[in-house]
Amino acid sequence: MPEDNRQTKNILITGAGGLLGPLLAARLLSDPQYRVLLTDVVEPAVPQRGTAASSPSSPYYPEHATTVRGDLTSPEFVGALVAHPAAQPRLHAAFLFHGVMSAAAEADPALSLRVNFDSVRLLADALRARHPGVRVIYASSLAVFGPPFPTTTTTTTTTTTTAATAPTTDGGGDNSDSGSGSNSGDGAVRRVKVPPSAWPPTPQSTYGAHKLMAEVYLNEAHRRGWLDVVIARLPTVSVRPGKPTGAASSFLSDMIREPMAGRECVVPLRDRCFRAFLASPATVVENLVRVLSWDGRRALALLPPHARQVLFPGIAVSIRELRDALARHGGEDKLRLIREVEDEGLERILRSWAEDFDIDESLRLGLAVDESADALVRQYVESLRA
Repeated sequence: MPEDNRQTKNILITGAGGLLGPLLAARLLSDPQYRVLLTDVVEPAVPQRGTAASSPSSPYYPEHATTVRGDLTSPEFVGALVAHPAAQPRLHAAFLFHGVMSAAAEADPALSLRVNFDSVRLLADALRARHPGVRVIYASSLAVFGPPFPTTTTTTTTTTTTAATAPTTDGGGDNSDSGSGSNSGDGAVRRVKVPPSAWPPTPQSTYGAHKLMAEVYLNEAHRRGWLDVVIARLPTVSVRPGKPTGAASSFLSDMIREPMAGRECVVPLRDRCFRAFLASPATVVENLVRVLSWDGRRALALLPPHARQVLFPGIAVSIRELRDALARHGGEDKLRLIREVEDEGLERILRSWAEDFDIDESLRLGLAVDESADALVRQYVESLRA
């Protein structure tokens, strides 16, 4: 892309040493109009050209990136960050990706509160003071949803849909034909897809609760006109490159990535029909860029001023589907590296999450969605061979 006369846009990315930060930064650094300020508790590296979804011959501008190491729970660091020369004369947008993952949050609620809520509040207040009206794109989670899950009860004569209390046991092991639900009496109770706008959040984890707290704070900041907020409720991202994380859902990437590297992976439940709502890294980054490009009037028309949350589309994928795709694209021998060992603590968290959503509203907003579980795995395996 040649140099052009478009206005320079300064972008802040927190949690820039994680998964999405480097991928988004690489995408933005392929466009000469962006200047990117990257921060994390460990100084993040400037992503290489190969991280971006572009050809090796495409222009790339790593000199447009600045990195800063710091603690976002520190008011002094947050104040210095928003006043950093790379954020002047003003920020165009801030992407908030930092946080403590789900399993780690459950193990240390005090740490989760400081990182997943207090730091968001500090940063939002600092942005409001130094860069009023800046667009803030906050990476939230579908962990804000929890029981009771909407269900449908099917009998021989009728079908009804209710917000029934979640069954005490979900799934039926390898012989079950769905990841949740139970048979009772003359009907089968199964979870159904619902649009998030019709489902009040009821988190059943520390991580989900603190994410919801941050959502409420940011929605209020937008309603008052202090910030231009979009809350991205992200699916589980799979297949993630890198190392296993502190997320309860980490195995949904580990079970593909680790065997492909010749390493063993542990899946924390034996129910291969367990389903999760997934999106590929490339699709999530594409949707982040699309949200960044919304102009103010379009965003206002799409989202109410007091409810700025957007479901990022995903697909419901079972463990069995991931195993089958790994065998097809990576080889049957890779399945021998997957061990299934029940972990009651992790399974409790996983069962508290919804497995599927109606994404029609998201698609009407112009967001992208992955094709299939097979495509998720194929995309990752092909990236290793590129």
